[in-house]
Amino acid sequence: MEGTGGGRGEQVPRGTGDEDAPVLITEAAPSYEEEHAARKRKYMLMMGMRFPCLVLAGLFYHTWWLALLFIVISVPLPWVAVLIANDRPPRKREEVNRYQRSAKAIEHREHRIIDG
Repeated sequence: MEGTGGGRGEQVPRGTGDEDAPVLITEAAPSYEEEHAARKRKYMLMMGMRFPCLVLAGLFYHTWWLALLFIVISVPLPWVAVLIANDRPPRKREEVNRYQRSAKAIEHREHRIIDG
């Protein structure tokens, strides 16, 4: 038996072991844990680039301009790494649907006085 896949007219064969796999129907943002792990990887990569830059500056000490270039590259790396690690994607702006009414909407007609 075959089912349809994703509403695009594709046929997905059943019995392939993916019956329990959830179907993605929205473009949900990644979870906080996934986002944090990605930022940690970027931070570790950038901080890991600093030490090799300093080693290369030491190896190229006889070519002063190349050594200076590696030092200049390595100096702002910690600052940039922290900025990137602390940067979260902007939150989606959602308009809140609030009920708005004018002050007159509560009682918009005159009261009748009934003598009785």
